[in-house]
This record gives sequence, C-alpha cells and structure tokens, in this order.
Amino acid sequence: MNQFIAYIHTNCVACGACMKVCPRHAISIKYGIKAKVNTDLCVGCGICVKTCPAGIIEKKERT
Repeated sequence: MNQFIAYIHTNCVACGACMKVCPRHAISIKYGIKAKVNTDLCVGCGICVKTCPAGIIEKKERT
C-alpha cells in the first residue's frame, strides 16, 4: 500500500475533474457538493492533485 493519499479540502466545488482522471476510480462526488476519496482505492498517485482547477487537493501521508 502506498504511503500517500489524496486529501480534498472542504472548499471543493464538485467540478468532477479529479473524478474523471483518477485511474483507480477512487473519487466520487457526494450529494453534488463535494468530492470524496475512497481511501481503500486511492494509491496516492497525485494525478488528481495536478488536475484540480481550484488547487484544493493535496497528497498527505496515509495514517
């Protein structure tokens, strides 16, 4: 298991850009207002971090 995971801050606007590029389908949009990461599927690749137009996703150490 990778030591990093994607973390999406609370000011997410649910544009869906991160969800579309995630190779593991680890991101979903909840209630049409915020993206959520499935920690069991996320491998911490960082593609979503680079793709987020708002810059509110970061790689954090998995706890």
